[in-house]
Amino acid sequence: MTLGSHSSSNMLPHRVVLNARHMPGYAFGSRSPIWWGTVGFAAAEGMGFALAVGMYFYLVFINGNWPLSAPPPDLLWSSIFTVLLLGSIWPNQRTKRDGEREDLARTRRNLVLMSLIGVALLGIRVFEFGTLHVRWDQNAYGSVVWLLLGLHTLHLLTDLGDTIVLTVLMFTRHGHGKRFSDVGDNAFYWYFVVASWLPIYVVIYWFPRWW
Repeated sequence: MTLGSHSSSNMLPHRVVLNARHMPGYAFGSRSPIWWGTVGFAAAEGMGFALAVGMYFYLVFINGNWPLSAPPPDLLWSSIFTVLLLGSIWPNQRTKRDGEREDLARTRRNLVLMSLIGVALLGIRVFEFGTLHVRWDQNAYGSVVWLLLGLHTLHLLTDLGDTIVLTVLMFTRHGHGKRFSDVGDNAFYWYFVVASWLPIYVVIYWFPRWW
């Protein structure tokens, strides 16, 4: 009886206990699930932009004379916007790099700079809307132009809000650990904001001049 009990106990599976206390609770880039969520979010929004651009060219195809009842939009404010947006790539890259290094002082400085750039871009965008020479409800051309510009403005505003909130957090007791990973994800989304604007800029401001 004792032997049987002993044999039975030897057949029990051994339990392996792992101490995960020292494993990191966050990661950067493609090692982070939040990064993949951001990629999926950008892909879905990119499809929305593609559909809006497709709508634009469908209207061009069925109307022939383009733009409808209005001159092409002015280039001044949109070009200033584009130059500043492209220039923001450099501080955005520095923000991402210093966040991955978990350099708190430089990350704070870069986030403040990116917040100021975002505010400046929104200010320029306000003037840009005033140079379209068409109301959103004037005709199909006005509707699709305002839709394209409005969609990009919404993305710009969303990223700016996220950047400002993240900047504030980095100046509090929460400015450590996972917040640095959030800085990298925020910088990645800004690249999407920049990349999505370039075809929209060409479609709205240059295509009517070439057509």
